[in-house]
Amino acid sequence: MPLHTDRQYEEELQELRAKVLEMGGLVEKQIGDAITSLTQRDSELAEQTIARDHMVNYLDVSIDEACTRLLALHQPAARDLRFIMTSLKIGTDLERVGDIAQNVCERALELNEEPPLRPYADLPRMAEWARSMLRDSLDAFVREDTGLALDVCQRDDFIDDLTAEVFGRMLGRMAEEPETVARSTRILFLAKYLERIADHATNIGEMVIYMVKGKNIRHVSPVPSSVSEA
Repeated sequence: MPLHTDRQYEEELQELRAKVLEMGGLVEKQIGDAITSLTQRDSELAEQTIARDHMVNYLDVSIDEACTRLLALHQPAARDLRFIMTSLKIGTDLERVGDIAQNVCERALELNEEPPLRPYADLPRMAEWARSMLRDSLDAFVREDTGLALDVCQRDDFIDDLTAEVFGRMLGRMAEEPETVARSTRILFLAKYLERIADHATNIGEMVIYMVKGKNIRHVSPVPSSVSEA
């Protein structure tokens, strides 16, 4: 990011970056705890995770206000403008991931009241894949690493394939064991939630490429093999 003569302006930019990273760290924890509450049938942890969602919302509003203030008072251009717009978009994506963590906990609380299904299909594997994508997308933001950002975007197809596998397996189970329909349906919801986390991580990766290179790869199919081809 280029230097600016206005020291206060530079400090505000750094504060914005710190807020985005704080929100990212919190959302990563929310997702991790949500999945743990599901796989370990820990209803207390699920309730604690739901109770922390207001902290995610607070940081989302704080980022929005910081971006608005920077745009209104400093009229940034070029790279700084792209950084601010990227931060604003990342805040929105992270807030939605926070909502997904809450949804996972709500489904976990429901499932914990019923006999467990063996196993939870590929949900733990999907969760780790989605979390790694989210973590790497935020690392790409911090390091302005377009290669890592592009790698995140390219990994989205894998979790789409896992989601399709889970859907096929659970639909087969429902056909063979009608008594599991309610529980299996909740697992289908969970698989879709995890797929959406990966989608939001991909959104962040795309915005990082835009921030650094000024290139927009949204809705480009297939995903470019390199940033130079974007």
